Amino acid sequence: MNPLAGKVAIVTGAGRGIGRAIALALSRAGARVALAARSEPELRAVAEEIGREQGEALVVSTDLTRDEDVERLVSRTLDAWGSIDFLINNAGWGKTGPVVNGRVEDWDRTFQVNLRAPMILSRLVLPTLMKKKEGAIINISSISGKTGQANTAAYSASKFGLIGFSESLFEEVREYGIKVAVILPGFVDTPMIPATKRLERSKMIRPEDIAETVLFVLSCPGGSCPVEITVRPQKSPYK
Repeated sequence: MNPLAGKVAIVTGAGRGIGRAIALALSRAGARVALAARSEPELRAVAEEIGREQGEALVVSTDLTRDEDVERLVSRTLDAWGSIDFLINNAGWGKTGPVVNGRVEDWDRTFQVNLRAPMILSRLVLPTLMKKKEGAIINISSISGKTGQANTAAYSASKFGLIGFSESLFEEVREYGIKVAVILPGFVDTPMIPATKRLERSKMIRPEDIAETVLFVLSCPGGSCPVEITVRPQKSPYK
């Protein structure tokens, strides 16, 4: 029996990269997927791909820095399918540079997208999950959420915070049968990693590998929950 068949999932940052791979993997596993991101054309391309494979997708253009957009994402999903089973907080944003030159506006956006939006979305979907006494919230953090590096202070801080949020939320809802997991990828070959001569992209993690990790969490038996998973490239991508 397929444990994901007929389930409903929300995936943020679903237009490309890791989010796109997660959305496609969930659909292929039988789930219906609400696709959220700012770029509607990218979302529609993913939805069309899902449709060609006989899956179901809902496109919801969403700016995660706007509370009304976040609320609309949840309400439209419930209106379309009547339930929510999984929330995948994947969207991420950040700018590099030293703190001394940092723009507060960029820091605010980093925390809004990477930490505040996942917290608000979790709050909005939890009543449905708690009523059903099952479901899952998976947060995509980063290796940068464990080890800070120069010029990534705001991004690292937001991803550190996402790990802390995940750990706390798990303790709050574990007795309801709700899984809460945080995945920490290393270098993933996505547009978020800029082209550089220092890195060999062929040695990076594929977005599909992170999608498989998400499916692993969602397919775990009800009596267990992998609360934190670190995924690193098998071979170092540094040249």
